[in-house]
Amino acid sequence: MGDWIRRFHPAPHAGSRLLCFPHAGGSASAYHALSAAVAGNTEPLIVQYPGRQERLGEPCAERAEEVVAAVLAALPAPADGTPTILFGHSMGALLAFETARRLAAEGRTPAALFVSGRRGPSLPQRPARRKPVSEMSDAELINEIKQLSGTADELLTSPDFLPLLLPPLRADYRIVDNYVYRSAPRLDCPVTVLAGDKDPDVTVEGGRAWESETQAACTLHMLAGGHFFLDDHLPYLTDLITSALPPRNTAQHDRSTTRSDRAAPRKSSTRPTTAPTTATDTGA
Repeated sequence: MGDWIRRFHPAPHAGSRLLCFPHAGGSASAYHALSAAVAGNTEPLIVQYPGRQERLGEPCAERAEEVVAAVLAALPAPADGTPTILFGHSMGALLAFETARRLAAEGRTPAALFVSGRRGPSLPQRPARRKPVSEMSDAELINEIKQLSGTADELLTSPDFLPLLLPPLRADYRIVDNYVYRSAPRLDCPVTVLAGDKDPDVTVEGGRAWESETQAACTLHMLAGGHFFLDDHLPYLTDLITSALPPRNTAQHDRSTTRSDRAAPRKSSTRPTTAPTTATDTGA
């Protein structure tokens, strides 16, 4: 699958595949724990953007359509029609959404779309009077990261770490700053929206704005925490994804590793739900 997609836990006979898009400044390793949690029930495939980790020497992407085209070129349609579920956090939510649109236009509608930490794409992605993040100075950009509480303060003062973080982060924010929402037919797949109840950028109303993007069910889950709330809600997220997986046929089931510690499928709801635990924002 080339440079764009990582397979941390191969499960080619799982019966479906989960394609994950990291957040701005993030890398494929951000989803290693999720990959381990869902492997066997589905095959986790993690997008690796250029300009970081083993792709450090490559130029960063700067437009959403560039990423979507490259990812889909690296992810050919499976011969057996294996269904695909898409997941993305923050910037990754926009990329997962645009990938879902592209797949639908090609007659390959995904089985489900999960979007996290991002207001509906039809809404402005930043306040009208706010300076684009990609145009901020290094000091302003570092302060922006601190506001999201996703990176340890000692790393944000490290002369070794910052040169590795800031260029891809700025390029990723340029993807968001350059994003233009265009009207298109609504998706036919269910959409699950997740957000932190203390995230300054995603309100309940912003989460509900995703409802207009699908003809199927849209469920909003408000979880305890800020922008980076998912790490402490991994079991909850895993259950949601597992519940959305299409049924496997008998042959696929016999070849796959099953898991017995998953919750029963959840009913769809248009009301926001809240996990009972408290999250602490972590991650890059």
